[in-house]
Amino acid sequence: MKNYIKHAGQWAGFLAGMFLVAPAVQGAEPAIKLPLPPADRVVLPASVPDPIEPFNRVMWGFNEGVLIGVIEPTSRVYRFVIVKPVRTGIGNFGRNLTYPGRLINNLLQEKWRGARDETRGFLVNSTVGVLGFFDAGKRWQIPRSDADFGQTFGQWGWRPGCFIMLPFFGPSNERDTVGLAADTAANPLLYISPYKLVGSDPLTYLGPYSYFTYAVMYNGLSDTVDETVRFAEAEADPYSEVQYAWTFARANRVADFQVKGQQDPASLETIQSVFFSYQDPTFPDAGRTSSVLIPATGRSLKFSYWLQPKKAPVVYIVPGLGAHRMEKAALAMAELVFKHGYTAVCVSSPFNPEFMEQAATAALPAYLPADGHDLLVALTAVDRHMQAMYPGRVGARTLLGYSMGAAETLYLAGTAETNLAPLVRFDRYVAISPPVRMIHGVDRLDEFYQAPLGWPAGERVNNLENTFLKVAALSQSKLTPQSSLPFSAIESRFLIGLVFRFTLRDTIYSSQQRHNQGVLHHGLHDIRRNPAYQEILQYSYRDYFAKFAVPYYQAQGLASPVAETLEKGGDLRTYAAGLRANPAIRIIANENDFLLADEDLAWLRATFPAEQLKLFPQGGHLGNLSNPTVQQAILGALAGADRESQQPTTNIEP
Repeated sequence: MKNYIKHAGQWAGFLAGMFLVAPAVQGAEPAIKLPLPPADRVVLPASVPDPIEPFNRVMWGFNEGVLIGVIEPTSRVYRFVIVKPVRTGIGNFGRNLTYPGRLINNLLQEKWRGARDETRGFLVNSTVGVLGFFDAGKRWQIPRSDADFGQTFGQWGWRPGCFIMLPFFGPSNERDTVGLAADTAANPLLYISPYKLVGSDPLTYLGPYSYFTYAVMYNGLSDTVDETVRFAEAEADPYSEVQYAWTFARANRVADFQVKGQQDPASLETIQSVFFSYQDPTFPDAGRTSSVLIPATGRSLKFSYWLQPKKAPVVYIVPGLGAHRMEKAALAMAELVFKHGYTAVCVSSPFNPEFMEQAATAALPAYLPADGHDLLVALTAVDRHMQAMYPGRVGARTLLGYSMGAAETLYLAGTAETNLAPLVRFDRYVAISPPVRMIHGVDRLDEFYQAPLGWPAGERVNNLENTFLKVAALSQSKLTPQSSLPFSAIESRFLIGLVFRFTLRDTIYSSQQRHNQGVLHHGLHDIRRNPAYQEILQYSYRDYFAKFAVPYYQAQGLASPVAETLEKGGDLRTYAAGLRANPAIRIIANENDFLLADEDLAWLRATFPAEQLKLFPQGGHLGNLSNPTVQQAILGALAGADRESQQPTTNIEP
């Protein structure tokens, strides 16, 4: 499980805030033959084949259960008793002890400088660093050169052919599994005990080696387990993301960081949204998670909140398209407002499977009036729960949404006068980077995903693989908002389109599990998803509206022509009269947001006075949220809501 934490965390840590990736086309043939993707569609690089996916998913569930049920609760006690410097020292000691394996593999891979650096580091750490408890080599600026037998086998030409989820150790493949055994054989502690092959207890079978290995592994997990559990909770299918990430995290290829072609500032700035994260590592765990019953569905919807000790204004946060309430940007927004005196409450996006399965009255999200009403009903239930649990502590209410959550916020603001009690009324509506026209926005996402078609066909596969190798390498680097990202315009646009394409995958999969429209040829099985995923990935957002949303809402009796009704319903200009009449609205956006056309910017300027609209010249889509100036604008948009307080919500069931 140590490797699972390391590689999943490194890849996902860089991508989770912006672009978490999931399985591409696998090596195995699907059970049902489908037409090949058209020549004008992007074919993603294949991941390591996963022919034993059912076994691997079961093993993933086992590892997740160990993390959540054993390691997470006990690690809190462990961190309390064993202070951080000691935990760091234990980790340093464990790494120093495995020097022989790194030396051998650097030599086998002909990395002479790496072997020299590891030897220097071992000698310095073993002496000046007191047997390795202190990383003196880092202070002496001695580079590390990690190397293992899995990498060595890869350099010798062994290409993995089967993904394997190991118990405790996490993601692997047949090559790295053999490599793990060889790494174990290279550990000097294995040969210390005279009774290493004696005894019936599995933990004593290898004597002190086993005890020490488990102790060091647990020590390393104790500092990362909370973030890993949040990752598993926030992603619709974390297994698929780890499975695909492993392909590139363990690839024995070096990325070419040369930028070929022009760069696109707007999409590069958008990627920098990954830097908007919570600053206090203890903040996520300081919150609480509760649930409310949604009468229309008969199910309970979870929400997370951070409560001020006294009565305070409440900010209800609705994240972007398909995002979970515990994703990093939502947590960062919650931390920002909480630190400035607000109670923060987060719910998942109506496009997220959690909301779709628990609170949505429609089988699939696509029609803003339906999605917005479901969101308002859910927020009403949450608000009523907060009032009942904490009487006298719920102050003025603000609804804050970003990206698609901002569009939903503005829809509710524009129709607020028609939403009668008992539905909750908000004192302020703050929309950050709202797309004005949903159809235009998803068309742009489809265009971005197709950006690699700008490469010559013969270079496309290699260029895509190199893009992923760049991401894998960057995920192990320390980046800042000032970092220059080495992506061309095609690469940066594609990565953005890729994020949202997999959001669409999860939306389609979840919707068809609950209400199978018969569009998909493959069955939907929880422990074998790859065949259905392959098929779903061939659908664009336009396909989603045409082949899923239009037939569904046509059957529901939506006004004809259904496609035009859906498009009009997702156009904020439809609600212009209500938006103009609502002085409680505040909008923060960027002029170079790729989701906004010139006519959308012109409409925003014409509809909202200067005191309600703040436009930044740069930032792309949400790319400047880590900027202190933008954060001050967000806090300024929240200020004064208590002076505009409206009639409080009644306690009648919505």
